[in-house]
Amino acid sequence: MAEENAAKDAAAQGAASDSKGSKPILLYALVIINMLVVGGVGAMIYLGKKKEAQHATIDKVVEGEAQAQAEEKEKADEFIGKMIPMETFYVNLAGNRGNRLLKVNMELEVESEKVIEEIEKRKPQIRDIIIIILSSKTFKDLESREGKEGLRDEIKDAVNSFLTKGRIKHVHFTEFIYN
Repeated sequence: MAEENAAKDAAAQGAASDSKGSKPILLYALVIINMLVVGGVGAMIYLGKKKEAQHATIDKVVEGEAQAQAEEKEKADEFIGKMIPMETFYVNLAGNRGNRLLKVNMELEVESEKVIEEIEKRKPQIRDIIIIILSSKTFKDLESREGKEGLRDEIKDAVNSFLTKGRIKHVHFTEFIYN
């Protein structure tokens, strides 16, 4: 029995020495794999930040160009073109059976001299289309600021639709009275 116990102790010591010898190798392998994974994640984060910085730089350049274009457009819009005064318009508002009268004076802001000449030649057509537009409006359509701005746009678009040598930039009301 003593021999059997000695054999068991020897086998246990051999197994222990085998397991002690394999543990450091396994531990080293796990440490190396862990370091590779952490290094890979760090590299991915670094490359992502680098790409993000490149996109941010490109976005800043594009944004700067867009802002420069917007500033140029604002400067162009600030320039006041030639003004063409129109004669006074007296029209009855729609839906009131002649009980509401609208009096409007306006000036047309144009881009160039060529447009002025064309407007002078087409003044009867322009007056006609403006009278039709004004007389189609009701008091409710024109009493608010939005209604008046909508009327400006409608007049501008209608007149620009048949001008060939240029465009009207803005319509300015110099007098707007209804009773």
